[in-house]
Amino acid sequence: MASRILTLWNNEQLNEADTQVLRAPCKEVSPPFDATVQKALRELSETFLAADDAVGLAAPQIGIGLRIIAFRSKGYDGKNPESKRDNYEILINPRITQARGELVPGEEGCLSCPEIRVEIDRYPEIKVRALDITGKKVNKRYLDFAARVVQHEMDHLDGKLIVDYDGSVFIPKKRQAFFEKLFQEK
Repeated sequence: MASRILTLWNNEQLNEADTQVLRAPCKEVSPPFDATVQKALRELSETFLAADDAVGLAAPQIGIGLRIIAFRSKGYDGKNPESKRDNYEILINPRITQARGELVPGEEGCLSCPEIRVEIDRYPEIKVRALDITGKKVNKRYLDFAARVVQHEMDHLDGKLIVDYDGSVFIPKKRQAFFEKLFQEK
């Protein structure tokens, strides 16, 4: 069953309980994976696949304090929604082992920071060491948009969100007053 995605704010208020979970650093997962970890993997996968607008999702975004991310590895255009089921990966305990190229600015949104977008500089190429869903060590290379998504999801594992970056923030005009007040309090 898909879980609720935690958000920093909702309508006209800050979500204090969700914020505490989203800001907490996550714990490493050790193989072999017990029933709790298996359940977390299923829940993350189901929630990610149910979120039509998601290109990535980290375990803390659904209240699971483990270092696990799910993301679409290709087929980002959304033209074939069924391809999402086949074109996603789950990484456990991901670590960037190499980042290459000049930082590239790009506008990012986040399911946990609804309605806004923030310009963030990210590496265009990264190499990641992680565990797969069977507990096997894997080394992966990601380029361009996939590299951006993986870096974004990995930020969640350390309690970092797009609002923590200094880039330009894009806010819908109809919500301007709410976000000005919210960011003033931050």
